[in-house]
Amino acid sequence: MSCAAVAILAACNQPAQKKETNTEETAVDVNSSSDTGQLGTIEFEETAYDFGTVKEGAIVDHVFKFKNSGDAPVILSQVSASCGCTTPDYTKEPVLPGKEGEIKVSFNSQGQVGQQQKIVTISSNASNKVTTVQIKGTVEK
Repeated sequence: MSCAAVAILAACNQPAQKKETNTEETAVDVNSSSDTGQLGTIEFEETAYDFGTVKEGAIVDHVFKFKNSGDAPVILSQVSASCGCTTPDYTKEPVLPGKEGEIKVSFNSQGQVGQQQKIVTISSNASNKVTTVQIKGTVEK
């Protein structure tokens, strides 16, 4: 009976040890750039683009350029739009200090008649972890 109890306790400890190891590895990966105290910083040339007035069905494209004015590479982890009619595409490689990256936003105006304002949210490892840009204008029938 005591052998069975030892076997159960030993088996219970195995997954816990594995979890601790994985947690430590994840913590190192997530905090690797902040361990040095250096962070990248995203600075956009512009944060809003007014496309004016377009006819319904037109596709509006705009590229938002940004510079990494910080001391460490910036990695964009997620770029998402406020609406399915707006599609962002972005620089996937790390943006080194002093270098530029971009976010291309495509807005499909089909079914979007009237005043429009679409927000794109950018998440990264930069000092300004969450930033936004917007595309706006009017769509006529």
